[in-house]
Amino acid sequence: MKKIVLLYLVALGVSITSCNNNTSNSTDNVENIKYHELFEITDEFVKTLHSSVRNYGVFYDEDYAKYTKDKEYKVFPLGRLINVKIERFAEDEEYENLQKVLESHYSNDSRVNSVYRCNGGTIMIDCRN
Repeated sequence: MKKIVLLYLVALGVSITSCNNNTSNSTDNVENIKYHELFEITDEFVKTLHSSVRNYGVFYDEDYAKYTKDKEYKVFPLGRLINVKIERFAEDEEYENLQKVLESHYSNDSRVNSVYRCNGGTIMIDCRN
């Protein structure tokens, strides 16, 4: 009986270690899940700016604005920039975190020049060529 329990505990330990190794960037994984829908929206704008739309014009057009289902984020293009806004009062830390998450998401995407925080506080994804 002791051997069975010992084997079970060893197997459990291996399973937990394996799980932890697969989620070594657990913050990244949590962020990816949390921001999955936002990434889908921003990715679509990035894609259209490099395939079917030359630019979206320099004036804000509500017709192009998209919201996450929970209305937490609003995404809209301006020219070849994509603006990401938190739709409720948000502290600077939240925008700083959002910028880091988006920078990480687009870090290997040659279609995106940079992700930065504009003077209005919102995040801009720069797709200018």
